Parts: sequence; C-alpha cells; structure tokens
Amino acid sequence: MTTRVTLVSPAMNPSLREARFDDGCSLDAAGAARAHAAAGELRTAATALVSPTVRCRETAAALGLDARAEPALASLDMGRWRGRTLDEVGAGEPEALARWLADPAAAPHGGESVRLLCARVGDWLEETARRAGRTVAVVEPEVVRAVAVRVLGAPETAFWRIDVPPLTATSFTGRAGRWNLTPGTALGGSSGTP
Repeated sequence: MTTRVTLVSPAMNPSLREARFDDGCSLDAAGAARAHAAAGELRTAATALVSPTVRCRETAAALGLDARAEPALASLDMGRWRGRTLDEVGAGEPEALARWLADPAAAPHGGESVRLLCARVGDWLEETARRAGRTVAVVEPEVVRAVAVRVLGAPETAFWRIDVPPLTATSFTGRAGRWNLTPGTALGGSSGTP
C-alpha cells in the first residue's frame, strides 16, 4: 500500500513579506493572483486538507481545492510573539529568541515548541500512512519542515535548516513504514521565492 502526501505552502501575504509571525492577515494581491494561476496544477487527491490559518484557507480556495480544516496541521502556536516581526522579537527578547532557535524544546513565547509541533504532525503523518491514496494539504511552512524532519529521521535541530518558499508543493511517498521526499516544486509559474 502506497500513501502519497503533497503539502503546499501558502501564497504570499504581508506577514510573510515582513517576516512577521502569523497575524491572521489575508493573501496580498500578488499572492492571490499566483495561487489562482496555479489552480489545476495539483494532481487530484482523495483527501484535501487545509491548516486553519487565513492564508492557508485562501490559498486552498484559490487553488480550487474543496479542503476541510485539519487541526493537527495547524501552524506553530507562537504565543505572545504572534503578530510581531522577527526583528521586533530579537530586539525585545534576544536571549529568548536565541534559545528558541537553538533548542527544539524551548517555547519562551508561551506557545508551542518545535519539538511539540514535530510530534503533532508526526502523529498525523502516521495516521495518514494507514490509508492508501493521495492527500493534498495546504499548510504553513513550519508544518512542511516538521514533516520533512520526521520523514528524513533528521534531528529536530534541522528544522530551521529547511527553506519552504511560498506556494510550493513538497511531496512525500510512503510504503511499508518508509517515506521518500520530493523537494518543493513551485506552483503558479514562479520560482517560489518572495
């Protein structure tokens, strides 16, 4: 039995442009246009899922996916840092930011640690592997990173070493407890870089 999972990162929005922890803002005009241009590029899937964030839901809709929200694929809970830029956090809490980037178990923002995110999406992946067929999900970049860490058996410290550009599709194929990864493919006729 083969399981195929394609994870699509959301199109561009102002938060991504500003390196701001998700603040619930919508796609910008260019991101929405690019997502609409990519409609029809994804292979048909038995299951279509979406992270509960605004930009993921809007991206899924623009891609023409009739996707249901999957709480297990929610973005990393950034606690009190939500809506702040990386520079703002670095200026106000440099030690906490450094600890968060170096230690996967750290959650100085009062939200979720990278370790907990990796465990959560790893559990989802194991459950998904019990079903044959194709799943496509529009998810935040950190969810793609967490799945990649799990699939590759990489240490959680590798999480920050994986780049996931906007509107790219990363595929995972699993069979007999073993997964293969196909790195992100840009959708919408662009390189995927901001």
